[in-house]
Amino acid sequence: MDIFEQLSAPPHLQAFMTSLAIGLLIGLERERRSSAKAGLRTFALVALLGTLSGLLAEKTGSGWILSAGLLSVGAMIIAAYINRPDDAGDSGTTSVVAILVCFCLGAAVWFGYGTLAVMLGIATTVLLYFKAELHGLSSQLTSKDLISILQFAVLTFVILPILPDRNYGPYEALNPYQAWLMVVLVSGVSLAGYAALRLAGPQHGAPMMGLLGGLVSSTATTVVFSRHAHAHVALARTAMVVIMIASLMVLLRLTVMAAVVAPDVIEPLAKVFAGGLVLGLAVTAFGWRRLEAQGELPMPEVRNPTEIRTALGFGALYAVVLFCSAWLSDVAGTKGMYAVALASGLTDVDAITLSSLRLFSIDKLSAGQAVTAIALAVLSNLTFKAGLIVTLGGWKLARLTLPAMLAVAAGIGIGLFLV
Repeated sequence: MDIFEQLSAPPHLQAFMTSLAIGLLIGLERERRSSAKAGLRTFALVALLGTLSGLLAEKTGSGWILSAGLLSVGAMIIAAYINRPDDAGDSGTTSVVAILVCFCLGAAVWFGYGTLAVMLGIATTVLLYFKAELHGLSSQLTSKDLISILQFAVLTFVILPILPDRNYGPYEALNPYQAWLMVVLVSGVSLAGYAALRLAGPQHGAPMMGLLGGLVSSTATTVVFSRHAHAHVALARTAMVVIMIASLMVLLRLTVMAAVVAPDVIEPLAKVFAGGLVLGLAVTAFGWRRLEAQGELPMPEVRNPTEIRTALGFGALYAVVLFCSAWLSDVAGTKGMYAVALASGLTDVDAITLSSLRLFSIDKLSAGQAVTAIALAVLSNLTFKAGLIVTLGGWKLARLTLPAMLAVAAGIGIGLFLV
């Protein structure tokens, strides 16, 4: 074997090059900080030291080499901050932790976790770089927001893993793990919309409010802006744009849910929703062009969606809708499922959508039947919101908004006919 084969054959060189890249990446960010006692070269060397320590530990069978390397690196960087304190009062805790992480990532590369080490190296650099932004985000969060985040963490990382992933009950339609997974999915989407509303505020205008309101709750958005249009008639067109964009966002949100839960349904569902989106956007764009500056818009008052009571309520609704759908589908065929879709869609489209997708996944419904049930639920929800507009918003808002809603309904109806 010649010298070139010797250089290319062993995987050692690739491991050390990966470690060097990780160290340079993290060190590049630290180099920009005048208060940091370690920069580009130090982090690169520490990453290489981690990989070299891993090599020696494996060859000698002694894990103390890794421990000694980690302790030595930590002691040296701490000593640097003790001997030369930062004038700005920075204790250097972040840099100390970062350099220890860098050493461990270098060791992880040697033991075959190169891809994971690269991902963690990038994540570490992002956390270090966006220090000011993360501090600003933290300062804007209220105690209620933090509680909501913790509640979502409980739903996702405490309750979900302990639930059995098995089918129970008649028709094997009830799966505790899948039911709670739907709770997590909907709560996550709602929490993202809620956070966006809290951080963005009303200053971005009607389109942004409709977009974010649709993520949180299009029905709640319809109620709030219908009342506002009734109290201030001049804002009727603004309310129309907000309500319609929120309603169109529902179609996009359901499509994303289908992509996560049942990817095979995406194509027919997208074809059905495409007509509603195109016609709805056309009418909404016409109203948007005529929209004049109306002053600051009100924030939709919505309850934080990750409250435990809300989550349990949705889980119960999902389970009931799923069981009733399976039972009616067995007793009355597809007509029973469609009846459930029309009834549940009056108040919530997420439950029947996720139930239909779940039934499709366990071969209780075909793709066409699932798409039809979802479309009927959306049409039912549009009808319910139209009633809210008429009763709460008055006839001026109704004259502006109902044609757009009819356009969305007509587009979905055409999509159903064609698909």
